[in-house]
Amino acid sequence: MSVSAVAALLLLSGASPAAAEVAPEILTETTSQPYAGDVLPPKVVPTIGTNPSPAPVTPEPSGGEQPTPAPGAPNEIVVTARGDAPPGDPLQAVNVESYRAVQAIDQALVGPIAMGYQGIVPEPVRDGVGNALRNLTEPVNFLNYLLQFKIGKAAETLGRFAINSTFGVGGLFDVAKKKPFNLPYRRNGFANTLGFYGVEPGPFFYLPLFGATTLRDMAGNGLDMLVLPTAIGKPFNRTAYAVPTTVVRALNDRIERDAEIERLQQQSLDPYVETRTLYLEMRQREIDALRVRIPAITVGPPVEPTVPQADTLPDQETPIVEAPADIETLPAGNMPPL
Repeated sequence: MSVSAVAALLLLSGASPAAAEVAPEILTETTSQPYAGDVLPPKVVPTIGTNPSPAPVTPEPSGGEQPTPAPGAPNEIVVTARGDAPPGDPLQAVNVESYRAVQAIDQALVGPIAMGYQGIVPEPVRDGVGNALRNLTEPVNFLNYLLQFKIGKAAETLGRFAINSTFGVGGLFDVAKKKPFNLPYRRNGFANTLGFYGVEPGPFFYLPLFGATTLRDMAGNGLDMLVLPTAIGKPFNRTAYAVPTTVVRALNDRIERDAEIERLQQQSLDPYVETRTLYLEMRQREIDALRVRIPAITVGPPVEPTVPQADTLPDQETPIVEAPADIETLPAGNMPPL
């Protein structure tokens, strides 16, 4: 039988040809088309699946917790509001801008110069120059201890000045702090004397060239700088002396505070507020230390406890050692000033 005959028989019988197999990944849909005559077999139309992918579901926080925001970029600056200015810092807005300007200058100029000075000048030379400049402040320390009625400390300060000026080669070597003298350096000034007599610190300032200070400390430091030029004169009243010595003091101070400055810049949430807090607390401790009078305590002879022997009977009581009753503590008001 020929192929054409087979096809004719299929058409006469009404059987539909086998539908073509469709790839499993292609979806099919059937569309019916109206026809006036015989019903035609359904037409297969291939379509591509376009079902949207399900959106990721974010788990809700348990226990009513608020969702944690995504962390910012590593170099993102987080600004913390300071609120209103505290009573001791009425010019906080101006001081903050001054602090920022000083820190910018420090990072760009002062810090690199100080580190270069530290790297170029040997440490023994830097220490010697620093000792000599510090020795020149001993007359101011001595005078203020007298004004505070600290006669003992005034005598020690005068002794330090005499020893270091002679045996220490003009103060280049701090001989007085070593044995057999054991006289440490104690800084003092008119700012401490004003605080000793009850003058309040006044408003806080952060100024270029001065840094953190208060109204009382500015007035006291100004008096300190006038002592040698007024009492001695040349060369302390000359610009040729004042400028280089001020620069050297500032560089030495910047080297000593380098670690603290770096810590504030990297770790502090608000470097200005922390700088102000640390300065005011330090100054208050120094003033309080000048006012405190430590009472002397008369200590009785030491009492050696009685240790029971090994053959002590169980019914024997171990003697109880009591502290001597003749220890007396003098009131603070009756003590002589330090």
